[in-house]
Amino acid sequence: MEAQDELGARVARSLRDTFGIGPGARVVAAVSGGADSMAMLHLLKAAADRDGWHVIAAHVNHGFRGSESQAEAELVRDIAAAWGIPFELAEIDMPAYIAATGLNPQAASRERRYAFLREAARMHGAASIAVAHHADDQAETVLMRMLRGSGVTGLAGIPLRRGEQELELIRPLLRITKSELLAYNVRQGVPSASDSSNAKTHYLRNSVRLEALPYLERYNPDLRAGLARLAELASAEDDYMEAAAIRALAAGAERSGAGWRLDADVFRGLHLALQRRMIKLILNGLAGPHAQARFEQVEEIVATLTAERPDIARIDVGSGLALIREYGYAYIGPAPDAQAGYIYTVAEIPAHSGELELSVPECGLVFRFSREDEIVDPTPGSRWEAFFDEAELPMPLAVRSRMPGDRMDPLGLNGSKKVQDILVDAKVPRSLRHLNPLLVDGAGRILWMPGLRRSRHAVPGEGTGGAIRVTCSESSHHTV
Repeated sequence: MEAQDELGARVARSLRDTFGIGPGARVVAAVSGGADSMAMLHLLKAAADRDGWHVIAAHVNHGFRGSESQAEAELVRDIAAAWGIPFELAEIDMPAYIAATGLNPQAASRERRYAFLREAARMHGAASIAVAHHADDQAETVLMRMLRGSGVTGLAGIPLRRGEQELELIRPLLRITKSELLAYNVRQGVPSASDSSNAKTHYLRNSVRLEALPYLERYNPDLRAGLARLAELASAEDDYMEAAAIRALAAGAERSGAGWRLDADVFRGLHLALQRRMIKLILNGLAGPHAQARFEQVEEIVATLTAERPDIARIDVGSGLALIREYGYAYIGPAPDAQAGYIYTVAEIPAHSGELELSVPECGLVFRFSREDEIVDPTPGSRWEAFFDEAELPMPLAVRSRMPGDRMDPLGLNGSKKVQDILVDAKVPRSLRHLNPLLVDGAGRILWMPGLRRSRHAVPGEGTGGAIRVTCSESSHHTV
């Protein structure tokens, strides 16, 4: 293969093998008009013609640079027409939008740009959006994050691909250097525009590109390649550690209401790296999709959970979250309100073929009620299932939190016992006892404490004509 075709072959192979772009596919290319994105458009067009798929050029004129921005839009439009590529244009008055919203200019531009790209992809039936980040961009990103004190996740840099709502964002040039792209444009006669804002060093990325990297390359001429390799290594190791942390979370923690309950002994047995990852997973999941746990938060929680003899510990970890450690277990989540209570009434159980589902978000559980014509074996299959003789069950039923002075008549025990004592015996953390659900009947008798004890009331027997079956399980909405 001729030298001038080598880069095109590499990109075409990557599109097929790495990104799965094949015959009939449609890809929207984000084209600014600069050298990088114009090279990408030419490379995508060549690969599409060779492998039987289609590329669409999409350009956003943000209106920041007046006639210069307009000239870029016209260049991309003209080149797309000359190359036989469908073209989509968005013209946005970003200065006016930023003034009206008060948003950060770069963040606002990115938000509007990606909204347009998604719309263009939907309009053309494309599943992928291609952007022109290259290996030099990757090196700059890694150095910027090092300067900010990033961890391994940050050092992974720009991902090769990621989800963009129902679409996929791909970066087919991420392993290709800027110099390779510029040489390709010269060989292929690909025109491009120059963005004057790229020379302004008040932007951090421009300052890193124009000042920091050239200075550091005096000590290591291959610094950009080394930073790009670091991103490749960190990305793979970050993926591995994230998967391991998810497994550790599943093995050593469970949802508890709006938070998480952890086994401190299991947690202490993990490697420090996994401990930190596990806590980051929990904090990021609880605080929101764009939240990032701070190093100090994570370290304080890890230290509290791994301390040898902390009988009781409670700390505020920020973002409205608290860590409470008791009885060798710990809770991480919204700070509990000891006075909060709840009650959900079940007025009627459905007919024999139906099932009533009752969600109790305070404790993250779902109760299901159904009628059983005949009970072959009244012994429940688990601590999360119970049967009751319907004839001895005053309605309505209710699921509620405990109240002061609550007592239960446990099955197999003469007399009654305080609900408080049952919770203490089961080592339910003090901070979570007010959330523990109780099933009560219309007479106010406590029938069942799911997962703990059931009462001796309304136990089905040989003469039972019909029974109520109640099951309790974790809500599917409680995920990290």
